[in-house]
Amino acid sequence: MSRQRRAPRNAAGSIRELADRLAPATGLAQIQRYWQAAVGDAIAAQATPTGEAAGVLTVTCSSAVWAQEIDLMSVSLIASLNGALGEEKVVSLRCQTVAAKSWSHETAQ
Repeated sequence: MSRQRRAPRNAAGSIRELADRLAPATGLAQIQRYWQAAVGDAIAAQATPTGEAAGVLTVTCSSAVWAQEIDLMSVSLIASLNGALGEEKVVSLRCQTVAAKSWSHETAQ
């Protein structure tokens, strides 16, 4: 009796499947998986979804300029993101910025 060998599987596909199984089953985790594909590389490099509650997605941006730009593009970004998700999960964006490290309130020594 001979056994047939299956063709090797694509490693990237296997890793993606494993990551999907291990990812938390939260709305934010699902949004984070689709973020870059939905908004594009340039925006994804400057902004990250960091919170979600009742359809309001909090996006942390690298600067105030990016936060304002993403806010201005929110209607199209929401449509693209919901299209990638396959459901109307996001209803609005809340943009915030990361505090600059040089602005820390350390006391002089």
